[in-house]
Amino acid sequence: MLEQLLIFTRGGLILWTCKELGNALKGSPIDTLIRSCLLEERSGAASYNYDAPGASYTLKWTFHNELGLVFVAVYQRILHLLYVDDLLALVRREFSEIYDPKRTVYNDFDETFRQLRMEAEARAEELKKSKQMVKPVNNSKKQGQAQKAGFDKGNKKREGSSAAGGGDDNDEGKGRKLENGHSNGNIFEIDEPRMTAAVNGKENTSSNFSAFDVSKLQKRTKGGKKTDTVVNKGSKVDPKKKVTKKNRVWDDAPPETKLDFTDPVDGNGNEKIEVVPASQGESMMDVEEIISSDSEGEEDDNVQKDSKPEATKKGWFSSMFQSIAGKANLEKGDLEPALKALKDRLMTKNVAEEIAEKLCESVAASLEGKKLASFTRVSSTVQAAMEEALVRILTPRRSIDILRDVHAAKEQRKPYVVVFVGVNGVGKSTNLAKVAYWLLQHDVSVMMAACDTFRSGAVEQLRTHARRLQIPIFEKGYEKDPAIVAKEAIQEATRNGSDVVLVDTAGRMQDNEPLMRALSKLIYLNNPDLVLFVGEALVGNDAVDQLSKFNQKLADLSTSSTPRLIDGILLTKFDTIDDKVGAALSMVYISGAPVMFVGCGQSYTDLKKLNVKSIVKTLLK
Repeated sequence: MLEQLLIFTRGGLILWTCKELGNALKGSPIDTLIRSCLLEERSGAASYNYDAPGASYTLKWTFHNELGLVFVAVYQRILHLLYVDDLLALVRREFSEIYDPKRTVYNDFDETFRQLRMEAEARAEELKKSKQMVKPVNNSKKQGQAQKAGFDKGNKKREGSSAAGGGDDNDEGKGRKLENGHSNGNIFEIDEPRMTAAVNGKENTSSNFSAFDVSKLQKRTKGGKKTDTVVNKGSKVDPKKKVTKKNRVWDDAPPETKLDFTDPVDGNGNEKIEVVPASQGESMMDVEEIISSDSEGEEDDNVQKDSKPEATKKGWFSSMFQSIAGKANLEKGDLEPALKALKDRLMTKNVAEEIAEKLCESVAASLEGKKLASFTRVSSTVQAAMEEALVRILTPRRSIDILRDVHAAKEQRKPYVVVFVGVNGVGKSTNLAKVAYWLLQHDVSVMMAACDTFRSGAVEQLRTHARRLQIPIFEKGYEKDPAIVAKEAIQEATRNGSDVVLVDTAGRMQDNEPLMRALSKLIYLNNPDLVLFVGEALVGNDAVDQLSKFNQKLADLSTSSTPRLIDGILLTKFDTIDDKVGAALSMVYISGAPVMFVGCGQSYTDLKKLNVKSIVKTLLK
């Protein structure tokens, strides 16, 4: 049964709802659809599933882009209503005829909707009956014929094999089957030339089987001792003498300088660790990035190149007339060439193929049926719509001002807890130290928590960063429960009055269930203020797999009814990708979490904010 049908404008004004249905929806499926699907450029999807306590809904929708209207139908997911798509198309057609922008009440549409609904239900019922009448008759005949033919063939094969083989052959077949060691129920014949080649093992290298040479093995075993004794005789090394390589000294050369900086111990045996003061340099987080306008001319050139094939197909006069007069309504066929060029361009910038496809579908859904303005090309219209969509996706929907949240937590006399998660080798510990350096510059007291108790050297790495930055670190060594270590670290920070606790965790692949279960336990037990996913800017399609599975595992393995998922993204190695910036778009699109930090170097100051306009220009360049 249909739960609700709603008509509203793109501005959010509700024009009509079905009073006849009048069912009170559980939760807020319409708001969630707008927030999570329509505003996130996922409108190219066929449907949207919404789960609420005690109900599961499926939502379907359609647009009238020229009038700016949205039509949404809601029904119980278990019902699988066949007439919803047909009903939405009929309602769209009828309502667009009576729509007036100055009018806000459409009570007279109730009777029209009742007739349209009955028509759609009757059409779906007829289609269902016709399928039931046609399919069983043909299938039963075909199945009967196929079964008879199969039985006949099987009987003939069995008779032929028994008549041709005889009793002696069957006995031989059994013996051969044992010799081979395996059987598929048929009689096998042993290929004698191949067997002899395997026994002799001298030459037969051209055979299909890679035969094992027994005689060579015997030679090796006999002569092995001699070669060993020769090696032992020749290699007389005095264990007392330590062989060291001496540097070559040239004439008039300057005195030697120490080039090995790996030993941090001085003559007295004390560790020498360079202290990095917070005033070493300003973090790039606090520096405004200036965007150059050099790429605008290149964008115009690309638009003209994309529009050339379209112009040659339609002819000079028709394309000129169309650009002056304007096209009546944009159709899917008009948009396909420009969308295909845009999809290819996004994929060359390292956007995942699945994301590029969905974006193009969403842009097509938003433009189909719109009237093309005068003196504008289809390619430029599509590019403008894509640019608007990309800006909307990459712009954070909530505040990402961590400093404000830190001060709010400080007023409540509790530390602000940030957990860094991600796969192996993406730079979690290094970028944790960059975030700590940035917080120190803003007079925020920081404590590190070494909760990577899995990887060898992880605690020592974090300890080195803590000593260089002169901040406290909480550690318990290795092979400990990271959730308990994090809990004790937060308690220690509360006692010491630290403002922020930065929790380092072990790198883990998204398919490693034991480590993902441990991470889910850490997040559930400590309830951090921010869960940061640290990901590489180098990944392409794998970004979708990493983030979606991380979120899925955190949701599935959590014991809470409302599990915590990823809140933000820290993008690393951004200085190594040139213009391949598509990973940022893929990660934000698949998770809905904003990019809060961008790592762009190896020093503590190399941390900056994501510049949305710069990313969008690079993607469309």
